[in-house]
Amino acid sequence: MRLGVVLPTFAEDATEALALAARAELAGVDAVMAFDHLWPVGEPTRPALAPLPVLAAVAARSERLFVGPLVARVGLVSSAHLAGQMRALERLAPGRVICALGTGDATSAEEEAAYGLAPRPASERRARLEEALVALAGFAERWCGAGGAETNAIARRHGAALNLWRASPGRVREAAAEGPVTWAGPLEGGEALLDALEHAGATWAVATRARDLDVLEGWRTQR
Repeated sequence: MRLGVVLPTFAEDATEALALAARAELAGVDAVMAFDHLWPVGEPTRPALAPLPVLAAVAARSERLFVGPLVARVGLVSSAHLAGQMRALERLAPGRVICALGTGDATSAEEEAAYGLAPRPASERRARLEEALVALAGFAERWCGAGGAETNAIARRHGAALNLWRASPGRVREAAAEGPVTWAGPLEGGEALLDALEHAGATWAVATRARDLDVLEGWRTQR
């Protein structure tokens, strides 16, 4: 199972994010990722850096780390524009880009409304997801944020991994029986949780708190 960590991009600048990426590489972590939010959930007065420029800066500094958003929300830009952004990132990190996509949910609706984006029905967001998966086919690993049955079926139809948010190892095992599964969330169970996720069939585990980097390093050291 490969390991990733989410960079701290809810900040005024990328200093802390780039420092964590350097630490992650030394610790043997495989990927760094970044949230695609306009502000931290529920905190609209706090700053947030755009994920792809930060990831591009990491890619330019590293020859080993995978990079990708967690997750890029379809519909904020056109699928063609999103594909172009990902392909530009891939030029900096050949073979090391993770195209993780999501349809958005209630936690992101407030952000979109603040910028004048009209609410889109779930059917339209799923159509945008499928369009983006087609546009990104063939050049990078693709993940889809797991959702309802129809969203998950789209991911499976296009060979994308389902990314499960804070799912139990049991849920990971169920999903892994149907296709590739990745996991993301805080490592509240420490190294024991990583053991359980690996045994359940997760191909990646992405820690969403910077302080979990020590847990990732300890688990990797034992391998």
